[in-house]
Amino acid sequence: MPKNWTLKVDQYINANSNCIIATADVDSFPTDLPLEPNIREPNLKSSTYRQIFDSLTSEPEKFFQRNNGIVLCVNKVKPKNKTELELEILQTNEGGNDGIINGGHSVSAFEQARKFKYDLTKARVKVTIHIGLSEDEAKDIALASNTSAPVDARSKVNARGDYKFIKQFLGQLEMEEETKFRIAYYQNQSGAPKSPQCNVNHLIKLMNCLDRNKYNPNKSKGKHPPVSNNPSLSDAERQRLSKLLPLLPKGLWIEQRLFQIIEEHITNPRKKGTIDLASIDARKSTLLPDSRYSFGFGAPADIAMPIVAAYRVFLDENYNWIIPFDEFALDFLQHLWANYYKKYLVSEKLAGNTVGSKICRNPVIWDNLYVCAQSYLNQQLLAMVSSNNNKREELKLAN
Repeated sequence: MPKNWTLKVDQYINANSNCIIATADVDSFPTDLPLEPNIREPNLKSSTYRQIFDSLTSEPEKFFQRNNGIVLCVNKVKPKNKTELELEILQTNEGGNDGIINGGHSVSAFEQARKFKYDLTKARVKVTIHIGLSEDEAKDIALASNTSAPVDARSKVNARGDYKFIKQFLGQLEMEEETKFRIAYYQNQSGAPKSPQCNVNHLIKLMNCLDRNKYNPNKSKGKHPPVSNNPSLSDAERQRLSKLLPLLPKGLWIEQRLFQIIEEHITNPRKKGTIDLASIDARKSTLLPDSRYSFGFGAPADIAMPIVAAYRVFLDENYNWIIPFDEFALDFLQHLWANYYKKYLVSEKLAGNTVGSKICRNPVIWDNLYVCAQSYLNQQLLAMVSSNNNKREELKLAN
């Protein structure tokens, strides 16, 4: 069922058949309007919010002139009288995309100011009400309107709907594996952890690490995946990543198991009270995208990337595993850890270095792990050939 809100106004005009511009009372402005079409949630710690709150509470009578106003999208508007407008808003499950397009920080300031008993009776705000916008139209206005403070690239990509293919895939995976993923798709998203591992761009990095076609060490350039954030997603990029999506659960699994190995290592150190791995901080904690995995230590967001990238050696051109993943994945990870990665982290710790950004910019690490993976794969394939030959010999003897 659609929900209705009453907006008290001094006056209003019809800018056109689908748009009303009004001067609204701040004191009674509805602060529970949905934020569905907005591209980010209000951040009460931001300078933008503090400036709005200070302007509102210090000189409420001048707020109208100093504020950019609020932009709404509604399904219908019904004038009740000269000073009241009834707003009908469709809920998300009804196919609506109604609510606050721009001005979330202002509405939050209204709510907080009323909570602390500020006198807002003289405060007014300009409200632009769009009627019957489509989802694309609402988000187009949201992208154009949110210019008072920087909006991160991830929020803009999300507003355009470019993460939908990832959201749909994870939604299906949640049902199949009976789990929940905590992913931040836009700025200040409520309910999403601040952990960088829970950023949607982190998932894209994991998938990039497994793209054996695009990132091939035999090339002269672009040997290894970049771990920088993707500022935008073109149609071609979405098509490429869509092919890699089935590999995402494996990338997440590798990261989870690596964190478990690190946890086991620091839980039983050679010297009690010390951690001999670079950039591992026992005073912090880490949340991974799958809500089943939380760890009582901090680690660089990209610490698993070179390890995940090594696994692309085991993929063919169609992104199929040359050897069934479950038959080699854990043993290979332990092999990489014991023979190379642990030694690398220990040596960096002894040298007094951190590895957070160094992992991203040191091709030697990626090269060594890739070569190690090739050697491991060759050994596995030789063992499989030898095993098949032995079976043939046994069959001949039996005959």
